[in-house]
Amino acid sequence: METSFKNRAIKAIFFLLLGLLPSLLAQSQTVDLDSQIPVDKNVRIGTLKNGMKYYIRHNDRPEDRVELRLVVNTGSILEDPSQLGLAHFTEHMAFNGTKNFKKNEIVNYLQSIGVQFGADLNAYTSFDETVYILPIPTDDEKIVNQGLQILEDWAHNLTFEGEEIDKERGVVIEEWRLGQSGERRMLDKYLPVIYKDSRYAERLPIGTKENLETFPHEAIKRFYKDWYRPDLMAVVAVGDIDVAVMEAKIQKYFGRIPVAKSPKKREEFKVPDHADTYVSVLADKEATFAQVRLYFKTDPEEETKASDYRDFLVERAFTGMLNKRLQELTREAEPPFVYASTSHGGTWARTKDAFQAFAVANEKDIKGGLQAMITELERVRRHGFTSGELKRYKLDLLKSYEVAYNERDKSESENYVDEYVNNFLEKEPIPGIEWEYNFAKEYVEGIGLDEVNALIEKWITKENRVVVITAPDKEGVVLPTEDEVKGVLNRIRILKVDPYEDEDFGESLMTTLPKPGSIVSEKKNEALGITELDLSNGVKVFLKPTDFKNDEIVMTTWSPGGHSLASDADYQSASNAASLVDQGGIADYDITTLQKVLAGKSLGVTPFIRELSEGVQGSTTPADMETFFQLTNMYFTAPRKDEKAFQSFITKNKSILSNVMANPQYYFVDQVQRTLSNNSIRGGGFPTEADLDKIDLDKAFAFYQDRFSDVSDFTFFFVGAFKVDEIKPMLEQYIASLPASGRKDQWKDVSPRPPKAPLEKIVKKGVDQKSQVIMYWDTEQEFDRKQSYYLSSFGEVMTIKLVELLREEKGGVYGVGANANAENMPYDHYTFQVSFPCGPENVEELVTATLDELKKLQKEGVSAEDLKKIKEGQRRQLEVSLKDNSFWANTLRSYYYQGWDPEGILKAKERIETLTSKDMQEAAKKYIDPEKFIKLVLMPEE
Repeated sequence: METSFKNRAIKAIFFLLLGLLPSLLAQSQTVDLDSQIPVDKNVRIGTLKNGMKYYIRHNDRPEDRVELRLVVNTGSILEDPSQLGLAHFTEHMAFNGTKNFKKNEIVNYLQSIGVQFGADLNAYTSFDETVYILPIPTDDEKIVNQGLQILEDWAHNLTFEGEEIDKERGVVIEEWRLGQSGERRMLDKYLPVIYKDSRYAERLPIGTKENLETFPHEAIKRFYKDWYRPDLMAVVAVGDIDVAVMEAKIQKYFGRIPVAKSPKKREEFKVPDHADTYVSVLADKEATFAQVRLYFKTDPEEETKASDYRDFLVERAFTGMLNKRLQELTREAEPPFVYASTSHGGTWARTKDAFQAFAVANEKDIKGGLQAMITELERVRRHGFTSGELKRYKLDLLKSYEVAYNERDKSESENYVDEYVNNFLEKEPIPGIEWEYNFAKEYVEGIGLDEVNALIEKWITKENRVVVITAPDKEGVVLPTEDEVKGVLNRIRILKVDPYEDEDFGESLMTTLPKPGSIVSEKKNEALGITELDLSNGVKVFLKPTDFKNDEIVMTTWSPGGHSLASDADYQSASNAASLVDQGGIADYDITTLQKVLAGKSLGVTPFIRELSEGVQGSTTPADMETFFQLTNMYFTAPRKDEKAFQSFITKNKSILSNVMANPQYYFVDQVQRTLSNNSIRGGGFPTEADLDKIDLDKAFAFYQDRFSDVSDFTFFFVGAFKVDEIKPMLEQYIASLPASGRKDQWKDVSPRPPKAPLEKIVKKGVDQKSQVIMYWDTEQEFDRKQSYYLSSFGEVMTIKLVELLREEKGGVYGVGANANAENMPYDHYTFQVSFPCGPENVEELVTATLDELKKLQKEGVSAEDLKKIKEGQRRQLEVSLKDNSFWANTLRSYYYQGWDPEGILKAKERIETLTSKDMQEAAKKYIDPEKFIKLVLMPEE
């Protein structure tokens, strides 16, 4: 469970389209702009007699699953002064006792059917809403009925037992503690500026520590009685279900909730307009970055007519083209900001929209970052966008619709669920695919520059303007004054601002195609549905066609070596080489021009160099497959060494890292990595400025060329929507043609080893009273796949038991996790780790409790109940994974890389079924010594 500042900025519509057959295109109807946006006929919407609304849709991705939501149109904005934090606290109490599920029975039951607490079962509370999230299996009607019973209980049957309320105080306070930081301290100061004289300025969902500790039980019961009522609720059910059957069940379970008597009015709280510009400039010693935020607040506009939908497309064009310009600026050798973006849509306040601009500025020139952002807005105001920019954006926009449409019958249920939640809460249109297709086809091409450019005058005004600047509080960081900020805003109209220059570029990646190679052998693995090819240059290719998605092809590769082959002196250059090439572009195209060339394409290719291997990975659609293969080929044959991109990379990383160690959490992560690697340069942790200075572009580029100049030992994996015979010519043209000389490389074991246990390290950093604990075991023993699985499963059990003990029983943590890993490359070893945040005063008690639980499981073994929970969770996860392209690509890569029989993938279910309590118990005893571990603790400074 978590508090959520749900930003309802207008999102890219997930379901739009382009690819109907010509015969269907001819049947499309003109959409009248004055007509109402319709409701998708595939969703059944109704309202019960008590006022509760429901949305039901059949969708079989994933199979045998349904996504359930209980949506409550209430949040922290409705709390009275005695109830601060209790909207969110109520959400917590939904898991701590209802009429039909005592205390923690809901979590226990759901875990027994494979629903994981946190990962699957969850909820969030925002200013204006609370949403409960429950995905459950549908292959057993009893499970579906129990799921609906849980939702019904959440809606009106929470018990609020006094003992459970008081126990949960500790958990919620730990969640509050987890959020304390430099960024939070500044948020507490600038939120009242953005929402001045509004209730939103004083109703952060987490509440106050004082109220969480002391509120009377009556206060939370009153909140629940007042605001959890059917006329403020909706139930959403999307999944592999019979719609009529589900409707009957919803009517049964939720129709019996009584109508509220004398209900309170559900008010909408306004954010007052203002003529003056509000400015908030803040600094904190633990702030990580210098950030600039601009808000131009507007009133929300209705989205009911087709013309409103067209306006939405125009708005997307404006922010989309502006964001591409900002991205170009970040690629300068000395960029004015590390990152920048804009959006238009909702804010944290439901009653206020805004055009928002955000930038991570260089802390040495914060005023310059603000100036650069304002200048780009002014450039649009004076000169507008270019026809080339609009043409390319339309191509990208329509292509995104085409991809979404092509996946219309393979979309995940959670995507529909989110749309219906927003429809209930904010009246977001849900017209459906066919309508959106016709509309996009008819109106995207007709969007003109004048109407896009005109938005700048509508959105960027002097009224309702807010500027927020936050930065590290340290020597050398100069914060602009309020007057200086206003001066930048006021003077921009008199400064010279040149038009944007949209340079010409080619329209194809390759001017000359490579001489094709050939396929020299082919064999099939019928059990796995895989075709294995040997190419003339030594490359091996594994092809697995699937029907999991209609418009997705996933590629991954591997070749042994990686940056383990680089000397320590060249480690920084080698480990950053692939990133530098990725940001440098291809052949004669820098990265900006490359993106323009690829306009209207849906594909991505990224080179990588890891410790033990190198390769490329990416994805594409069938329609863009040839361009995808060309780009893949060119990352081998035509990488680009770009001095400007290199300088930009160094400058941005130095800016990002300049104050990252002031953040206690980042500092702790860095210290953990350095401790566990014995301070090895290859051990991880955040790079220092000195590390960045060691990166040499020539050496990095030479290392990249060496790793990719000979593909003799490369293996490629392709999984997705293709036919083997159709992809073969592409492989011959673009992969079999890659250079090879027969070289076979092998990685080196240069991996650092952890220090000898037992060891304790206390890291003191930060002013907030919060700690982080990591308990780490590393055992060098011969690798065994079965033992690896047993230990990993034991980690799942340990997580369940520690949640019950440290969170539910002791109220000492918000979250806790245990996990295990085993490796046989570069050396055989097993690791096990437990981590949790907590109050400094509770560290030793919780560490002792963790060790006691570990010893208990090692002595007594895993209970039958907990064994059932993890096995069911693994079964359910496997069912979903086996229908996922990325899972197959990555798992096949791992199996072949390790030299394992790939048909072992098909034996995963058998492995789950045969798992026993003794297997896990013995693995825990063998690889986890309670007396020999590394204990790392973050504590506040004295």
